[in-house]
Amino acid sequence: MEPSAASTGRGVRADARRNEDALLEAAKQIFADQGIDAPVREIAARAGVGMGTLYRRFPTRSDLIAGVFRREVDACTAAAAELARRHAPADAVAFWLERYWEFLTTKRGLAAALHSGDPTFETLPGYFRANFEPALRALLDAAVASKQLRGDVEPWDLLRAVGALAGTANSWPMVALLIDGLRVRAN
Repeated sequence: MEPSAASTGRGVRADARRNEDALLEAAKQIFADQGIDAPVREIAARAGVGMGTLYRRFPTRSDLIAGVFRREVDACTAAAAELARRHAPADAVAFWLERYWEFLTTKRGLAAALHSGDPTFETLPGYFRANFEPALRALLDAAVASKQLRGDVEPWDLLRAVGALAGTANSWPMVALLIDGLRVRAN
């Protein structure tokens, strides 16, 4: 057996990174369309790789699902800094919460996977919180400091509220109302 890149101190080969990125992107799209029980053969085909490549990187469906969710969490988290650079603080919060809501509503099967008892998913809730909470905290702090949003809201409470609403039909108007309720109003 050949030593892994991690054990030899070398980085991941460029083609291996491309294959992983292609698999994660294909899985993201297919999971959004069909749910997390979609055929992995279809994911490999869309990624342009063979089944062996898929299983070398993601030995189980659970590993692939966790990889997609982690990648999406990373992208949503990174969006916070970009939104903060491009928008007024309160607008950055609103746009990020919309992105977070989209993250939740497009992840068909996420709740079932997280509560399935599969040990692969045990660390995901902590990963979500460890990334989302500081990202939202930075946005909220800037908006509160600029006196655009009220200061009595905790990031975790807001994340949970949006998460609870995201699970209902036609939830965006309620989320938008929640976001609007955070704004400071002139008397």
